[in-house]
Amino acid sequence: MEATPNLSAGHFHSKAVSSSKDRHEALTRAVSGQSFSNFPAIFQGFIAKGIPESEIKPRENVFTFDAWKALGRVVRRGEHGVKVVTFIDCKSKELDPDTGERKLIRRPWTTTVFHVSQTDPLKGGAQ
Repeated sequence: MEATPNLSAGHFHSKAVSSSKDRHEALTRAVSGQSFSNFPAIFQGFIAKGIPESEIKPRENVFTFDAWKALGRVVRRGEHGVKVVTFIDCKSKELDPDTGERKLIRRPWTTTVFHVSQTDPLKGGAQ
């Protein structure tokens, strides 16, 4: 089973993801990320859960909880994913001397990803 993402553009939102727009944004970030640094942890984690390596395709069938919701799927209750570290954009407490606005910084953020085999279709389609 393979998920095909339907992407839409959005802005970065640092609060809890709750709206449909925010879920689509989470999916956009998951698919368009440029770093491959989490791939070894993803493969190792899901292989340890008994998923064959050939069925693990980051950015195709491995996503966060919110990205799966954007794809019209929900992670089954009781499923445990694989923790990975990513970087998110945040506003610093430090002000930019030129603009007077808070500087944008990148900081590490831990999130959990799930394999498509740990999900079910949402009742009523995508939200």
